[in-house]
Amino acid sequence: MITVPKLLILLAIIMVVFGTKKLRNIGTDIGEAIRGFRTALKEGEGEKVVEASDEVKDKTIEGETVSKTDEKV
Repeated sequence: MITVPKLLILLAIIMVVFGTKKLRNIGTDIGEAIRGFRTALKEGEGEKVVEASDEVKDKTIEGETVSKTDEKV
């Protein structure tokens, strides 16, 4: 199991290897990507609701019904 001291050691090693400037840039890039993803989800939800309601209005279901019998084997 990962404990707090292990996480601090891991963070220190990462800072030494990559440097604080690169870590800051990576954090900014990840934040912008998440923000863009959330915005796309919000925009997509409104379009899907409109499309789904149009499909339901235009679609009719035709077919035959089959009677169902319950048999115990």
